[in-house]
Amino acid sequence: MKLARKIILHSPVSDEALLNDFVEQCLRDEVSIIAIVGPGCSRLEDIIDDLVVGDGSDASRFLCTTSHPDGTLEDVLNMVKFWEPERDDPVQEVRL
Repeated sequence: MKLARKIILHSPVSDEALLNDFVEQCLRDEVSIIAIVGPGCSRLEDIIDDLVVGDGSDASRFLCTTSHPDGTLEDVLNMVKFWEPERDDPVQEVRL
C-alpha cells in the first residue's frame, strides 16, 4: 500500500530495526514530510535523517523531517496539513 505524502510518525517505535524499510518506502512513495511526535522524537528524526542521506552520494534521496518533543498531536497535525498548501494531500499517521 502506498504511503501518503504527509506522514506523522508516532514515537517511540516498537522496533527501530523497522525504520530502514519504512524510510525506503517513504522515498519510493515520494513522501514529502515525516513529522515525528512523542517521547524520543528528536533522536528518531536524527536516525531517519541519517538513513535518508546515507553516504551523501545520492542527491535524489530527500524528504523533510521534523520532530516535535513538546508539541501535541493536534498541533503537529495542523502543521502537516498545511505543508505544501497548494496540494490537498491526506495526512497518514504511522506507528511502527
